[in-house]
Amino acid sequence: MAYDRDNRPDLSAYWMPFTANRQFKAAPRLLVSASGMHYRADDGREVLDGTSGLWCVNAGHGRPEIAAAVQNQLMTLDYAPSFQMGHPIAFDFATALAQIAPEGLDRIFFTNSGSESVDTALKIAMAYHRARGQGQRTKIVGREKGYHGVGFGGISAGGLVNNRRLYPLLPADHMRHTHDPARNAFSRGLPPHGAELADDLEQLIALHGAETLAAVVVEPVAGSAGVLPPPVGYLERLRKICDAHGILLVFDEVITGFGRLGAPFAGQYFGVTPDLMTTAKGITNGVLPMGAVFVRREVHDAVVNGSDAAMEFFHGYTYSGHPVSCAAGLATLDIYRREGLFTRAGELAETWADALHGLRDLGLVTDIRNLGLMAGIDLAPRAEAPGARGYAAMVAAFEAGILIRATGDTLAMSPPLIVSHAQIDQLVSTMRAVISALD
Repeated sequence: MAYDRDNRPDLSAYWMPFTANRQFKAAPRLLVSASGMHYRADDGREVLDGTSGLWCVNAGHGRPEIAAAVQNQLMTLDYAPSFQMGHPIAFDFATALAQIAPEGLDRIFFTNSGSESVDTALKIAMAYHRARGQGQRTKIVGREKGYHGVGFGGISAGGLVNNRRLYPLLPADHMRHTHDPARNAFSRGLPPHGAELADDLEQLIALHGAETLAAVVVEPVAGSAGVLPPPVGYLERLRKICDAHGILLVFDEVITGFGRLGAPFAGQYFGVTPDLMTTAKGITNGVLPMGAVFVRREVHDAVVNGSDAAMEFFHGYTYSGHPVSCAAGLATLDIYRREGLFTRAGELAETWADALHGLRDLGLVTDIRNLGLMAGIDLAPRAEAPGARGYAAMVAAFEAGILIRATGDTLAMSPPLIVSHAQIDQLVSTMRAVISALD
């Protein structure tokens, strides 16, 4: 049944996040329901979800198992504090997460979002060094084009200038990004060139002194910058440098976690284990806000056992380990396991890559990148208006019945892990029609 557009809500009160508000409210795109692989727009049209909502609905929409778990938990224990108190389901969920984590990352701190996970991880890193008598290690190293949420720690580590320019920042420096279309354009999977860019970290160590550096924070695959897979050997090189200088390595897996690449986490896919790992999004299939920081046991123990205070780590959130979010998370993990969704992206990767790279012949397409069930397609920008062509493509795609993301002139896709071969064909064939019609 179509939504009654005559009863559209008043759009004026809601200040929308990461949105051109005036532009949107002049021509709104409203989603009113969702099921499986599809949204329904307020005009009654089905819209194929090519973005897993916002990189988070990995198991598809409207899963009754999650809804039932949430309803049951609401009527059993709707809320309980996690400060000096506990409730069983938070411990159960932490144990379940530790069982699928990269080896050794078996201590879990719950948050409510990816932004909170990143800021929490940075606090843990600094607390760890202080507990070991190295409290001068307070600087962060991030990467150009990195996105680590919108907390002050995340924007300091991040490398997207519009997120940073207005605000005071924590002490941080940045390595170069790895996007190199001159050498790596149209790479299928990991780009072959660029591992040496990890040596930027050695230069920053020489500049600042290893004794001042707390953590290096990177996305294993940069998502918000337009899906930038790391060059072959790059993450391994970062791990080796961090080990040599006592710097903690943090993987921001808010996007890559929970099956996006064909393993539970990118660290397992690449065979590189960080010291801390930030997650959110797919942890509850996007149903309820939640995040988690996975912490190497030695890091946890240094903080918890290295303090004389009764309370070892002065940090947390009212909703850390919220019982209803934990119930949604446990039900989500059950679906991922039962339906083989942790590995399905790997099974579909070649089909996905073949379909995407079939767009290479389009004149406006300047690069295509893919890994697991992620993809970035670069369009040639309009000389007078960079980003306008990408935005026009996103709007045209929505009108044509698919949901994609646009970051400047980069189009990003990351469909739910339940996507079928036929739906991959639909996404890509629609993209062909949309791009072909752009001016």
